[in-house]
Amino acid sequence: MIDFLLLAGLLAGPAGAAERSRDLGIIIGRYPPGLHDAITDVKGVRVGHVTLSEGDGPLAPGKGPVRTGVTAIIPADGDLWESKVAAGSFVLNGNGEAAGLMWLEESGILETPILLTNTLSVPEAQQGVIEWMLRSHPRMGIGDDSLVAMVLECDDGSLNDLRGRHVRPEHAIQALEKAWSGPVEEGGAGAGTGMMAYEFKGGIGTASRVTPKEAGGYTVGALVNANQGERHTFRVLGKPVGLEITDLKPALRQDGSIVVVLATDAPLDSRQLSRLSKRAMLGVARTGLVGHHGSGDLALAFSTANRIPHHPKERMIDLKVLSDFHLDDLFEAAGDAAEEAVINALLAAETTKGRDGNTAHALPHDRLKKLLRARR
Repeated sequence: MIDFLLLAGLLAGPAGAAERSRDLGIIIGRYPPGLHDAITDVKGVRVGHVTLSEGDGPLAPGKGPVRTGVTAIIPADGDLWESKVAAGSFVLNGNGEAAGLMWLEESGILETPILLTNTLSVPEAQQGVIEWMLRSHPRMGIGDDSLVAMVLECDDGSLNDLRGRHVRPEHAIQALEKAWSGPVEEGGAGAGTGMMAYEFKGGIGTASRVTPKEAGGYTVGALVNANQGERHTFRVLGKPVGLEITDLKPALRQDGSIVVVLATDAPLDSRQLSRLSKRAMLGVARTGLVGHHGSGDLALAFSTANRIPHHPKERMIDLKVLSDFHLDDLFEAAGDAAEEAVINALLAAETTKGRDGNTAHALPHDRLKKLLRARR
């Protein structure tokens, strides 16, 4: 029988660009979302976008059309360099660039913001975050350590003039300066501007879950840049909707990728955060992710609960860490938040025409509703 919550959502009002998963009655998992149902529900986390969209017509490498951008995630309040956060990661398939990941895996810490952009603009985004960090740390690289900036990418070349590298360092700085703790713009915003998912228009999506009080009452937030998958694998609430909506496909679709960023206020160490990252990919897999040979599929997680000093005065550092035997609620929350974030990205994205007239169509809300009504 159909879920009553699902039915109530499906019958509530006409489709619109502002609809998210829960507006359509797509309720994933048993835990409630936070205030914004976003990664910013984790206190201290901020997100900012710079969207670059101009020009139409045939591709002129170096000139356009431009359908790209940059998204910045600031993981915590205060000085992240002087007071770092624990972090971990999981790479499902490694066809992509993840600048800074080697140091994160080695050290178990995150000490810079996380930037998302397109594949060939990683150096420019790195330069931007480096300049932004150097402004407030005049001894960095002189008497202090040098930083390794964290920049993650997906390929938007199906819609964007990728070779033009239109993201500049100043765009990364602008995204950092615009970052805020409120609702997060989704779909074709920032790094999601030129992305496709399951051969629909994709991009940025976010969601959050709050565990019960008896399980700590912790928040887990997810943000994705969804650029993955083929239509026939796409599923919503287990329904193979991609097998039903076989039209509205782009003329050109290259192998894509997905980046998942998780934030939590649960006191986890790097090893546990790497385990949490794996569970996020289980959630993405429920939407149809295969992890193709040409796909770069990466999850990164950080915790704001413990702050790790850059230059500790004492030899020993006291950190509170949750027991492994109490991780299951967080694992469940991470998978559910990541799954919903992917669907939110698709629901928010609008039809976009890119280079050479190639068109990424929006997921049709009305047709999705009809397919979910038929769910048994």
